Amino acid sequence: MIKVLIVDDSPSLRAILTEVLELAPDIRVVGAAEDPYEAREMIKKLNPDVLTLDIEMPKMNGLSFLKNLMRLRPMSVVMLSTLTQQGSPATLEALELGAIDFIAKPTTNVAAQLNAYAETLHQKIRIARQANLYAFRAEKGKKQAPVSQNAQFKNSAVLALGASTGGTEALREVLVRLPKHCPPVVIAQHIPPVFSTSFALRMDRCCDVHVKEAEEGDVLVPGHVFIAPGDMHLKVVQKGGRLQCHLSQSEKVNRHRPSVDVLFDSLLPWAKQISAGLLTGMGSDGAAALLRLREAGAKTLAQDEATSVVWGMPRAAVEMASAERVVPLSKVTMELLNAVKRA
Repeated sequence: MIKVLIVDDSPSLRAILTEVLELAPDIRVVGAAEDPYEAREMIKKLNPDVLTLDIEMPKMNGLSFLKNLMRLRPMSVVMLSTLTQQGSPATLEALELGAIDFIAKPTTNVAAQLNAYAETLHQKIRIARQANLYAFRAEKGKKQAPVSQNAQFKNSAVLALGASTGGTEALREVLVRLPKHCPPVVIAQHIPPVFSTSFALRMDRCCDVHVKEAEEGDVLVPGHVFIAPGDMHLKVVQKGGRLQCHLSQSEKVNRHRPSVDVLFDSLLPWAKQISAGLLTGMGSDGAAALLRLREAGAKTLAQDEATSVVWGMPRAAVEMASAERVVPLSKVTMELLNAVKRA
């Protein structure tokens, strides 16, 4: 039984969340706090497995509480987020502080979509319960040998990455280590619309490379990273002799859009110039396509279990023999680049 503590200042939201969570036979709401101070006492008394945490609350906001919590008593937290342009930066900051995942706040008419909302929330609670809280904390900021600014890469090389739960911060650790002249990078991260925009902007501010949300027709050029927009598949196509981004809203693949399988499969015609990897995430999206890339001549890797928040997608890659190498997060950047260096 997964014990959940709800932290939200709205009595109606606490009631809705309690009702939705207790639809699951393996989840039990052990308490509901209206502010962080009450939550602190309840955590000591009830010892919950997972916390659902609102960001905007009286007395102390959710981010301040989360920062203190992860320092003093690390535990699995799922943020309740307003899925808006205004709400996304704070939610991404919460993931940076150690939250496992986030979900939209339930609306007042949640009854009309109760089954879908309940299924999503239950899944996120179960994933949070299984998450490796200490994996990323141990790796964050770990030093690695810098890539020489004189390193030469194959002109036609492309780096490709896929990630899900825990991926925003894992990708950050990979991207901040890229040199300005690195090969172009394409990424499929499971993330909702609006959040992908904020995530790309956030990465662009902290990296030497230019990071952007992919747009139709973007040409893949060195020193640039292209992140699939939320709710859009990203493919790489060739037009006029140049590799470009192509976006579509075709059917979900592996229940996801963007899907890592879709991105990786689009790279098959150029497999021998591809260096691809699967990072932390639940499920198996990307593993099958990574195997197809490997069999076609691409260099492939997966993040190891010890440094993954959720070792689902990388594990699937390992079990399918999709990944040539299994490496800790701090070595992913170097391994990706070494695979496409000029001899």
